[in-house]
Amino acid sequence: MVTENLKKQIDRFLLAFGFSLMFGIMLLGQEFRQALGGIVGILMDPVLALVGQENFHLILLVMAAITAIYSSLIQKYTIDWDLMRNTQERMKVFQKEFREAQLSQNTYMLKKLEDQRKEMMDDQMKMSKQQFKPMAYISIISLPLFMWAYYYVSGHGAATMVFPFWGEELLTSTAFGPFQYWIYWYFISSLGVSQLIRKALDIGGV
Repeated sequence: MVTENLKKQIDRFLLAFGFSLMFGIMLLGQEFRQALGGIVGILMDPVLALVGQENFHLILLVMAAITAIYSSLIQKYTIDWDLMRNTQERMKVFQKEFREAQLSQNTYMLKKLEDQRKEMMDDQMKMSKQQFKPMAYISIISLPLFMWAYYYVSGHGAATMVFPFWGEELLTSTAFGPFQYWIYWYFISSLGVSQLIRKALDIGGV
């Protein structure tokens, strides 16, 4: 009983901490983001000094890998993937049957499908709640790391990065749309590692 209560308290603390980070970054503005980046910099700055600023893209790659692995493991053990797959499959069947009933003007089938829609909305609500909780856990690691990179870049506007295939570019130069080079590289790296991890752990929908 004591162990179970302790687990619940730790879970509540982590959720509160994770959501505090998320809302702090959104609501408290630049000062909070800079402060968070500076705190994480106590650990990350020596690592960057050891690796070398010219290899900042390698630091981002490792950060992206850590975030991808961590978030994939969190999602694997906090989300009911069987429920998600079944709900997605039922939704596909439902949409097909609903279109057919509309085209044939089958009022009996439409009424039956409306009742079924309510059950599916309940399952989708459960899915949404399950996906909301991991966001707090993931933010505990991902947001501080990302804010450190943001903090570093904001203080080194003239700093450059050597990208594979692209060569040397300013960190703050625009790669595509609103995305600067360092952000683009971070998300591309994270996406690539995440796909490998999710495939290996069998995470995802149908």
